[in-house]
Amino acid sequence: MKPLHTLVIGTAVALLAACGGGGSDSGGSETVDNSGARGSLIYNPPLRVTALTAQQFADRLNGSASGKQLLQIAGTPKCGVNFHYIQYGTVGGVNEATKASGALMVPTGSDPACSGARPIVLYAHGTTTDKAYNIADIVNTSNSGANEGSLIAAFYAAQGFIVVAPNYAGYDISPLPYHPYLNGDQQSKDMIDSLTAARKALPVLAGARDSGKLLITGYSQGGYVALATQRALQAAGQTVTAAAPLSAPSAISLLLDYTTLGAPALGGTVFVPLLSTSWQKQFGNVYGSTSDLYEAQYANGIDTLLPSTTPTATLFSTGKLPQTALFPTNAVPGPASPAFAAFYGPNNLLRQSFLTASATDVVTNVCPGNAFPPTAASLASTTPLACSPSTGFRKAAVANDLRNFVPNKPVLFCGGAQDPTVNFASTQATAGYFKARGLPAAALTVLDMEAPVTGATDPFAAAKLGFAQSKAATLAAGGPTAVVTAYHGSLLPPFCLAAARGFFQQVLAAGG
Repeated sequence: MKPLHTLVIGTAVALLAACGGGGSDSGGSETVDNSGARGSLIYNPPLRVTALTAQQFADRLNGSASGKQLLQIAGTPKCGVNFHYIQYGTVGGVNEATKASGALMVPTGSDPACSGARPIVLYAHGTTTDKAYNIADIVNTSNSGANEGSLIAAFYAAQGFIVVAPNYAGYDISPLPYHPYLNGDQQSKDMIDSLTAARKALPVLAGARDSGKLLITGYSQGGYVALATQRALQAAGQTVTAAAPLSAPSAISLLLDYTTLGAPALGGTVFVPLLSTSWQKQFGNVYGSTSDLYEAQYANGIDTLLPSTTPTATLFSTGKLPQTALFPTNAVPGPASPAFAAFYGPNNLLRQSFLTASATDVVTNVCPGNAFPPTAASLASTTPLACSPSTGFRKAAVANDLRNFVPNKPVLFCGGAQDPTVNFASTQATAGYFKARGLPAAALTVLDMEAPVTGATDPFAAAKLGFAQSKAATLAAGGPTAVVTAYHGSLLPPFCLAAARGFFQQVLAAGG
């Protein structure tokens, strides 16, 4: 659930900023909708942030080693890309009216893949603490969304997909004073509202048009959001062609139980405050006061701390948050293994009293699908959430867990068995539940990037081999610690994105 700081394109983004130009496709005519209605497009046509031809994209990426790496994984651009900035009406975590922003990327060019009726990729981004995050603004290299926006453009828009990618409520120009983090209901509404707004822009923009094929994907937090969006659209009877939740904390109650029992996630000192604020807004019973959860040095103001305009590193260095210490040094229960010892120490974030209450709840009110360590039965439970938690945090986690529906369209899960940030058991448990509840094997693909290539017909052989090579190079350069810290944020994302694109292309080729 960490932000995508993809090393592959770090230098390339600065080069891309030198190309193209902003502007408008309005031809002098613009409509403004300030109704605040869900899915309203505030400015139509939306601002064009920049425009790149396919050759400009390729040339600029070829100008750096990191860009060349990206081209090797994503492939040479077939299409140019017009990057548009959309603003739209949506809702917050308690259904309050607000607005948000995002990107609409439209392929351009003479290649047959770049014009006419094109499929839409609805993309959900990973966790970020940066309040100013804007995935549409790839020309501003100080913008933390530039990397992810460029990455998504290379994998999807430059290969002929229209891309819609919201920044989410609570970020960029959104006036919402918090972010509804892993609130499955709100985040799916946000995604759907961005899609509705973007579709209003397409008829007035030059270039591709909507084919009606909708592909949903996202990484980390975005993987959760993608799957929640598939659930919401399916419930509403709307068309979804396929979905690819990547490294998704979809079994969020499992991950929370694992944290309690001594296996926290890398990045947990950021995730827990985001979650407690979001779920407190959603349900109102996560805590009576922040001091119920947090040690005194952090409790005051932690509910308004994230997202922030202050860099995370500064929040750590100034003592606003601890970098790794979730629990006290001698916490009970303690770390499940020595590998988790770094999450226990002085100046810890969460109180022992909260941990004690949570651990008692986990043991007393067992959720069948959350066994730790996982078992074959728990990973294939047909009733993983048949439990009645007593604490507010666990109640919220169960309510937001996505093991409560079965997709009716093909799904690809991608992750890594050694991911220290989103435990792969989340993917296994969600996929296991879907299979146990009747999702046909042909409609369910689970890809572990750590798994060996199965043979000449393995459709993910190139992604697996590329991941292994990238991981080995990181190990050689920085040792095991470098692999752990880079695994979720930079090693895994490009290869899961490549696998998702291949999966989508297969579904479309089969008539999906």
